[in-house]
Amino acid sequence: MSALADVPVSSDVSTLRELIDARADRASTTPFLLSTTQPDALTFGALRDDCRAFEARCAAAGLLPGDVVSVFMGNGIQTARLLLAIMYSGFVAHPLNLLSQPSQRRYVIEHSDTRAIFVADDTYDAIADAIDELRAEGMSREIAIVRTSPDAHALPDMPVLQARGLSTHDDIVASQSGSLAPGDTALLMYTSGTMGAPKGVLLSHRSLLANMRNITAEHRLSDTDRVMVSLPLYHINGLVVALLTPLYHGGSATMTPRFSTRTFWQEVAAHDCTWINVVPTIVVDLLNGESARGCDLSAVRFCRSASAALPADHHRAFEARFGIGIIETMGMMETAAPSFSNPYEIEKRRVGSIGVPSGGAAKIVDLDGKECAPNETGELVLRGEQLMSGYYKRPEETRNAFTSDGWLRTGDLGYRDEAGFFYINGRAKELIIKGGENIAPREIDEALLRHLGVLEAAAVGVPDAAYGQDIVAFIVPNGGAASLDVADLRAHCLRELGRYKTPREFRFTDALPRGPSGKVQRLKLVKAPKT
Repeated sequence: MSALADVPVSSDVSTLRELIDARADRASTTPFLLSTTQPDALTFGALRDDCRAFEARCAAAGLLPGDVVSVFMGNGIQTARLLLAIMYSGFVAHPLNLLSQPSQRRYVIEHSDTRAIFVADDTYDAIADAIDELRAEGMSREIAIVRTSPDAHALPDMPVLQARGLSTHDDIVASQSGSLAPGDTALLMYTSGTMGAPKGVLLSHRSLLANMRNITAEHRLSDTDRVMVSLPLYHINGLVVALLTPLYHGGSATMTPRFSTRTFWQEVAAHDCTWINVVPTIVVDLLNGESARGCDLSAVRFCRSASAALPADHHRAFEARFGIGIIETMGMMETAAPSFSNPYEIEKRRVGSIGVPSGGAAKIVDLDGKECAPNETGELVLRGEQLMSGYYKRPEETRNAFTSDGWLRTGDLGYRDEAGFFYINGRAKELIIKGGENIAPREIDEALLRHLGVLEAAAVGVPDAAYGQDIVAFIVPNGGAASLDVADLRAHCLRELGRYKTPREFRFTDALPRGPSGKVQRLKLVKAPKT
């Protein structure tokens, strides 16, 4: 590892501003961001120059430290540059989810108190319509809409805003411009809102840097490493793991507008990427997509999978087909991405496990908050520097998210084995309770995935007069519904699971509903009409 990689571990680097300055001082002409759609790259020196120019323009436009600034654009160097410049300048970066529904978009724009939204030509109308509807409902806050392009070469001009009448909300911590502190709020990201209105997660410079440091150490990353950024930057994984972490260790990142099974391996090979960052849905797509034949992948050291549990059979099939080892990890928006990781050493990894705690502490607790014994299922709770500051303007939900002694409640069910590796069984709200017995949906999912005719599967609990709940399995067939025989599926489950855990019913579907991070939204399946 070169001297460049020593810069971030210095105690002097405690904010993104200091990190960007340090990188520019040490490696001004070194490429940081590359693109699959344009030939030139953004260097560390140019990034700092752009951040300083952006700060001056925003100050002249009337923005104040702690103001929320949104970005509603697809992946590209300009999108990444804007998000970094916002945080560098002491504002709060807010990536708006491109897949959000109009009602969610309106809610988030109003709730976030955003003062400016950067858009591309193809996203302008959606934002303009949302703001028009909010105006009709009585919103008076001025919001600048600034057009640019995801791959633009220059920063856009900022319109002058009216003086802000209200101070920054108490939830947002802000220092004076140019003098950021580790606890200052850097990022505001909203959950998908599948269980109600989206919640705004507040993340500080300290929490982001903690995870950048953790990822760098666990994956043995240095200034010679390059990652393919195929996940959207409005995704906490795409933003923290694939964009911010290379900034920390002095590496580089190649931006692609969107993930494509047809071009993915060609892009990875053409840009000499040394690692790839994916979610389980991408693993499935790659297994069922184009082969990597003709692509030189010898530089790729590992594939990192996160955001949802990776079925063991998909894990093994990917490694066998592409010859690239997978490091399974897990995190959430409230932990600034990863909170667990399997070891870098391939012989130490455990297929099916999310790994061991990443830079923090974790434990499994029962309903009374008592720590569970090894292999006993309970709720996963976390503690560490990377945890969120709280939910924006939701004090009660922030209090409920933590135990009385400061552990973050994840809502995930799981267990820890004797060696300290953690496993996830499902969500607490998705647990199937049949006849008083707790059944983890993932156990049924993985049994179904061992059937050659099943591409994807998700088990859910449904009301039952005799048992309280019984099991229904939703299945995406590997070749169409006509290729699967229900009797054969049932016999397979009886062999794999036993009679009690075998689904009462099998329903075929073209796709499973998923949130932005790729997690299956089981509660939507529970409400789905029977076909």
